[in-house]
Amino acid sequence: MKGLHWVVVASAALLAALLWVASRPPDAATEAAAATTQAPADEFAIRDVRVFDGERVLERATVHVRDGRIVALGEALALPDGIQSVPGAGRTLLPGFIDAHVHTWGEARQDALRFGVTAQLDMFSDPAQLPAARRERATLDTTDRADLWSAGMLATAAGGHGTQFGIAVPTLAAPDAAAAWVAARKAEGSDYIKIVRENMHVYGATNALPTLDRATAAALIDAAHAQGLRAVVHVSALADAREAIEDGADGLVHLFHDAPADGAFVTLARERGVFVVPTLAVIAGFSGRATTLPDDPRVLPWLSAEQRGTLAARFPAPPEPAHLLAALESVQRLHVAGVPLLAGTDAPNPNTAHGASMHEELVLLVDGGLAPRDALAAATARAADAFGLDDRGRIAPGKRADLVLVEGNPTADITATRAIAAIWKNGRAVQRNRAVAVADGAALDVLAPGLVSDFDTGGLDARIGSWSATSDRMAGGASDATVAALPDGAAGAGALRTQGRIEPGFAYPWAGAFLAVGAAPMQPVDASALTELVFQARGDGRAYAVLLFSGQQPRPIPARVQFTPGTEWREVRVVFADVADVDLATLRGIAFTAHDPAGAFTLDLDRVELR
Repeated sequence: MKGLHWVVVASAALLAALLWVASRPPDAATEAAAATTQAPADEFAIRDVRVFDGERVLERATVHVRDGRIVALGEALALPDGIQSVPGAGRTLLPGFIDAHVHTWGEARQDALRFGVTAQLDMFSDPAQLPAARRERATLDTTDRADLWSAGMLATAAGGHGTQFGIAVPTLAAPDAAAAWVAARKAEGSDYIKIVRENMHVYGATNALPTLDRATAAALIDAAHAQGLRAVVHVSALADAREAIEDGADGLVHLFHDAPADGAFVTLARERGVFVVPTLAVIAGFSGRATTLPDDPRVLPWLSAEQRGTLAARFPAPPEPAHLLAALESVQRLHVAGVPLLAGTDAPNPNTAHGASMHEELVLLVDGGLAPRDALAAATARAADAFGLDDRGRIAPGKRADLVLVEGNPTADITATRAIAAIWKNGRAVQRNRAVAVADGAALDVLAPGLVSDFDTGGLDARIGSWSATSDRMAGGASDATVAALPDGAAGAGALRTQGRIEPGFAYPWAGAFLAVGAAPMQPVDASALTELVFQARGDGRAYAVLLFSGQQPRPIPARVQFTPGTEWREVRVVFADVADVDLATLRGIAFTAHDPAGAFTLDLDRVELR
């Protein structure tokens, strides 16, 4: 980790610390390493699934993915023999969602991906992240976060909206400063220019904030276009929105809510070909309509403490229900007129959270008169078209395989997007670890005996916790591991394969598969009623280890049991009474890992049981 110097006091203690680091959200240093990790190209097919391709619905199709891109889709595809298969019956496959209005700080991009948002369009944040974001989104590498496009710094007046957050914002005051201001943003890596027309009077401010005048905003729009960038505008008032469109803006990144759109505005927006990002979730917050996302069992287990906090936060001003009513009326009128609407949440403002709020924004768009498939298009193909994201937003041959598989049919019930069965980013399965942590002092969940995973569904499902790959790369090593479902296992339908390579040059190299037994990595559970771990294993002749993490400390030294599987399936039994230094009352995780010697490894697991 950044700023942390490891001291090797014992190889077991080091391994414990490194596995704990690997289970935590990465900091800036580990983020950079994770973003550039190369993983083997995956090939799989999602069979017999309903497909929303960004525009149309195919009621039954198979989608073939290889090397991070969609190869083909159709009802009857010729597929390679032995290809990994994901069952799609009763499910719907969607393009990864594109959130067209966010502000990315901290773990925003990881939180987004956990809820199926595979791309975020940032409207104001630290430009220092932009060069790396540009490199990351150009690759098909394995990643744990959504791709990012950003305006970087916003264009505002001295003391205006955007300057109140304690961030040094380069402001401007006159039209003749526009060209240089835009050039500076382009040099920083901004993908488009965001212009603020906001004095806060719509929100009841008694003292208006300074804001850009019309002439300066128009000069910024012209300068952006002259330098090959789109220009989008923040507004909350109808009059400002009208002027922005008349002056050539490409889109509005909020929908005004002081009044519904009148006929003249709707005609202007349609004729000028602008797009609008309504950001209804945040307007609902202003209006006093509190989110119900934390009440939905399809959402709650995946919310981090920070996400729960921003969803629970409220704006300080008294609620104005008329704001949401006006915005919904405008959505209906603009949609009927054919003005493109894009799904954007304005996360992490009060009443919103990165990733999760996309699923509420879709509901609000439907409340505003869109059919569910039009709301889905607003979060996929229309957003991609509006911002020129040519390789995503659709399920079509050649497109990037950013995909979300959900239970049910969101083209009939938009809330079905919350029932996520699987997510793929760049054609690789996203390990959707639960994010909820047990509060200090709370009673631990009791872990009952039973089958953990048989992998017969074609995925890496687990009755408890979740599976993920882990390796010393997260702490500066060079070893690698991936986990994937196999179509054939010890008892038939499926298995887990972890494979990779142990590389020398690290104090204690390791790589393998990690089973989080709690709702979050390293969250303890009470497993004191259990007596043994039993699983089927098939390997390559090298020795492996089962590592049992337990105890009061979040970085425990693991108990270790070695096993050597052969090339045929065999049962492995770990009797807990025979293992020293394991506290089943606070079991935190189980790893199945390769260590020295250096070289490639392949370990298959099936029918993992706790008895």
